[in-house]
Amino acid sequence: MRQIFCGAAAATVLGCCTATAHAQTSDRGAVPAVEVIAPTPLPGLDVPRDRLPAYVRSLRAAELEEEKPGGLTGALDARLPSVNLNEIQGNPYQPDVNYRGFTASPLLGTPQGLSVYQDGVRINEPFGDIVNWDLIPHAAIDSVVLVPGSNPLFGLNTLGGALSLRTKSGDTHPGAVVEVYGGSFGRRSGEFAFGQRLGGDMHFFAAGTWFAEDGWRDYSPSEVKQFFAKLGRRGAKFSFDLGLTVADTDLIGNGLVPQTFLDQRREAIFTRPDNTRNHLQMLTFNGNYYLADDSRLSITLYRRSVKTQTLNGDVNDAFEDGPNDLAAGGTGLNVGTAVNNRTAAPQSGDGGALQWSAIAGGHQFALGVTLDRSESDFEQSAQVGIFDATRAVMETDPLALENALRSSTRAGSAFVTDTWSLRSDLHLTLSARYNQAHVTLRDQGPSAPALDGDHRYTKLNPAAGVAYQATRALTVYGGYNQGNRAPSPIELGCADPARPCTLPNALAADPPLKQVVARTLELGARGKAAGDVRWNAGLFQTTSTDDILFVGTTTSAGYFTNFGKTRRRGLELGLSGASGSATWSAAYSFVRATFESQACIVSENNSSRGTSAQCSPEDPGAPGTFLGDDLIAVRPGERMPGIPEHNFKFTFGWKPGGGWRVGADLIAFSGLYVRGNENNLHQAGTFQDLNGDVRTFLGPGTLPGYAIVNLQARRSFGGGWELFGRINNLFDRTYATAGALAENPFDAAGSFQTNSGLWTRETFSAPGAPRSGWIGVRYRFGG
Repeated sequence: MRQIFCGAAAATVLGCCTATAHAQTSDRGAVPAVEVIAPTPLPGLDVPRDRLPAYVRSLRAAELEEEKPGGLTGALDARLPSVNLNEIQGNPYQPDVNYRGFTASPLLGTPQGLSVYQDGVRINEPFGDIVNWDLIPHAAIDSVVLVPGSNPLFGLNTLGGALSLRTKSGDTHPGAVVEVYGGSFGRRSGEFAFGQRLGGDMHFFAAGTWFAEDGWRDYSPSEVKQFFAKLGRRGAKFSFDLGLTVADTDLIGNGLVPQTFLDQRREAIFTRPDNTRNHLQMLTFNGNYYLADDSRLSITLYRRSVKTQTLNGDVNDAFEDGPNDLAAGGTGLNVGTAVNNRTAAPQSGDGGALQWSAIAGGHQFALGVTLDRSESDFEQSAQVGIFDATRAVMETDPLALENALRSSTRAGSAFVTDTWSLRSDLHLTLSARYNQAHVTLRDQGPSAPALDGDHRYTKLNPAAGVAYQATRALTVYGGYNQGNRAPSPIELGCADPARPCTLPNALAADPPLKQVVARTLELGARGKAAGDVRWNAGLFQTTSTDDILFVGTTTSAGYFTNFGKTRRRGLELGLSGASGSATWSAAYSFVRATFESQACIVSENNSSRGTSAQCSPEDPGAPGTFLGDDLIAVRPGERMPGIPEHNFKFTFGWKPGGGWRVGADLIAFSGLYVRGNENNLHQAGTFQDLNGDVRTFLGPGTLPGYAIVNLQARRSFGGGWELFGRINNLFDRTYATAGALAENPFDAAGSFQTNSGLWTRETFSAPGAPRSGWIGVRYRFGG
């Protein structure tokens, strides 16, 4: 692994990975095309890439297609620098997507730091700011743009970056495509897309996906159904798109597994079931009106409704020290060992944005306003039972409502940005956005009105940057930007360390949380070397104040808390080019994510709990105070869990002739710390704490680095027919992408131990999928 990273760094000192160069030709020869990027989520008068004070990455539909059947998140992992996936659920539609140490995750309990937009509409769900990757219509995505930093123009939740997804249209993608594929894990999938110009200025597009698999881990079947349609008009003065997205998914994500089980079977699970069902209906409208050639009004309106139901089979935390626990002098009966936690969370939201963009006197500017409102109804119930021989929960007690919470969020903002061309080669960008959010909570459950709350947040976020085109082949840039995130309803309802929440989340009457503010500094250069070689290199640093972290207390419970300061800083390098019929790109990233404040947090399965640095939960900075039994001290400079420091990616494509195109991806990451090891001090072994209690801990609290190779190939036969295939993890490497310290109440044979004194404290991890392969056929016609 060290050789891989050293080689990557040496190779990329020359520059960094960029998107493949686009060029257009004329009778006078090759002329470089000007690639433009939308400076805001709304369509408008886009800014040439070389004038932006940041290095913006993009993926086009053809690149996304090459990564099939890896899906959208697989393409992000393979082709975008500083991106890595935590496959905590072991489901291809439920990964955590991390960029520069910030996360967009479908899991409640994961603090979110990236905003995601589909056609100008932010699709982070209102209740927890989560991102349901299974609800994005993969077959309809035309482009993905990754905007780095805390860009205030992308609104709330843009702490580390923003993903902007644009869908296809009938005028840009006419014709039809039908494909089917299948292979490993019982996976089978069908997809279609159809685009048509309707005569005059109108156009229509539709796409759909059906996906099903048995899953590579035990008891892990999933099904995904997606449909997208768009009707639009392209006129000289006025254009619009009306889009509909519908999705229905049934996903099994069996989560982290103790090392004891993984040592026996790679496909093992911990407990079951772990089921999530989502249903989406979203209607969007995008309209554009040209007041003049260099002046444009844009409007976006949307209505979004998501219904989520979860069923999670977990260990019953109340069993330990209860009347049946032998360690507590109980009966030793296998009663109440398990619990099925159920949630239902219908959410609806609507809103819109209005923007005016124009070019005048060397200024290219946009100003606008947004308004969003959402309603969420969250209910959680529990049903106590026992585990069967497969560690599935068999319910024995009646269903009991634990919590019910109604929440509403009102958010508004006003923004302005101006790219000022001081000279033809020097461009200054100034931006600002004022955000206001109002979150109300109304307790509808047994504890009412304990959860009632009324929280208001406001923030003015500025940004400034400069891009200097030193030569036609070299641009240098630098900038500062700031973004904020208001706590979501789930975080506000689960913030008391004395009353941890069961995930997806039982709620408690909790202290209010502060909003997170992130400030990013960025400096870099990009350009073109000899031939068709492109490069870029950059440094970045993002410091977050009052970062919201989720502190796990067991495998299924924890609480949210503000944590002083955290910092992500790093380096991004890369190189890309083409030679004859071959294309290639390489990218290396270094991301160091650290805590920058001192605090005590709960981590009862960390071997250093109650034995290390002195602090107290009442006053984390006070010297000489006693460290509680279940607390660990986190100090400035210690690394945050779940984020590898080194990241290297290499892609290669070749057209050998005969209608063939073959390619390969190499993805490599260094090791990381697991959740619960925030102080970086956990060790395997037997230790005695300050109370004299002796405890044994299995696993080091870290995960090793890994490298995997994926292959893809396709063959065109003419007449619109194409055969394609893919092999993931070619060398069948055993690896894990995420983990946590937790307690395992089962023995090596998988039987529940009614004496909690025999439970083992282990490193749980999310195993990566073994070698797998798929093959499919695609037919295009009418284009």
